[in-house]
Amino acid sequence: GGCGAAMEEGEGLLSVDYEVFGKVQGVFFRKYTQGEAKRLGLVGWVQNTSHGTVQGQVQGPTARVRELQDWLRKIGSPQSRISRADFSNEKEIATLEHKDFQILK
Repeated sequence: GGCGAAMEEGEGLLSVDYEVFGKVQGVFFRKYTQGEAKRLGLVGWVQNTSHGTVQGQVQGPTARVRELQDWLRKIGSPQSRISRADFSNEKEIATLEHKDFQILK
């Protein structure tokens, strides 16, 4: 990355899938993720997986999505212990595909 697109960043809308590894279930991780996403004005979803991770999708202004990516990597909920966060399917989108940020069961 890092190819002179810094000036463009923050203008368009971005969609990114994520999966967070570590101690992230049973520690209100989804609730805190939803709260942080809403604070940043992002939409998407979050859910627990059957293999002990948390995954989802986030969409919104590029700069705000970057903020949530940092949060998912380093902060999470107070009791969580994040080992890593993977991001995939990153793409620019014309319009948001979700109305709000939901916790899926």
